[in-house]
Amino acid sequence: MADITITEGELKLADGTVLYQKTWSPAAPKAKLAHFHGFSDHINNYNDFFPLLARHGIHISGIDERGWGRSVQKKSDRGNTGPTSLILADMAAFIESQKNDVFPELPLFVSGHSMGGGLVATFASTPKYQPLVSSLRGILVLAPLMGLTPEQTPSSITVFLGRLAGKLLPHFQLVEKMRVETLVRDPEVQQKLKNDPMNHATGTLEMFANMLDRMMDLDEGKLVLVDGVQSVFLAHGTGDNCTSYDASKRWFEKQTTRLPESEKLHKSYDGWSHLLHADLPENSPVFADDLAAWILGRSSA
Repeated sequence: MADITITEGELKLADGTVLYQKTWSPAAPKAKLAHFHGFSDHINNYNDFFPLLARHGIHISGIDERGWGRSVQKKSDRGNTGPTSLILADMAAFIESQKNDVFPELPLFVSGHSMGGGLVATFASTPKYQPLVSSLRGILVLAPLMGLTPEQTPSSITVFLGRLAGKLLPHFQLVEKMRVETLVRDPEVQQKLKNDPMNHATGTLEMFANMLDRMMDLDEGKLVLVDGVQSVFLAHGTGDNCTSYDASKRWFEKQTTRLPESEKLHKSYDGWSHLLHADLPENSPVFADDLAAWILGRSSA
């Protein structure tokens, strides 16, 4: 992979927390992408996909977010993300580092998948971060968590009891295993997920409650994109058995009305599963081409 330089590093946060970071960089990048993964995920799950995207001339960097992947030092760290305000502060620190410290002359885009997609939409809807959001060339939300499929949606009683328990025991950890067959169609990727010790599917009650709150606030329109969002790309597979295709479509239609038609795209992938970047081997290059075309199409001066 001589055409792509892959590096590992650390992002040190204001409270002393250290997050694992990984970067894929082409020899002559034309744009930058900062990525946020989803629930029970980590940045090394993109090892097969990000080189495809980087070869288009896009410098890509991502972190294992607080509570996930190699940023976990002990079992009590698993899924212990802290409240949404802390997660957004972590995101801001990473985005700022990518904006200012790496090829500062290049346009920066921010993407997120699943829970990470919901977080990117939340970040872009938080007035506190409006100046930073408006400096981005665009956001990409990929199979974002803005609603769950009927099979995954918890009952109102479960949500109520979960919120109550979360207030009483915020750091109590709960394992929420998902059938990998519902996430992705490729049997090899399914097996990798089953064998991956970092796919711990553990979250604190606080994490689950806040994740559901963000999801509902996005779906109900309580979170509104701030002024200055330059472009929005939303991708979702119609065969997604985890996050709701219909909910993300509703969000897109409501939240992007102020954007010019040329600066917004809702891209549907017929029959594709939740893990768009790993759905089937023949689909990964197609998805990389689509993301690259969107990013590079908005990267010229």
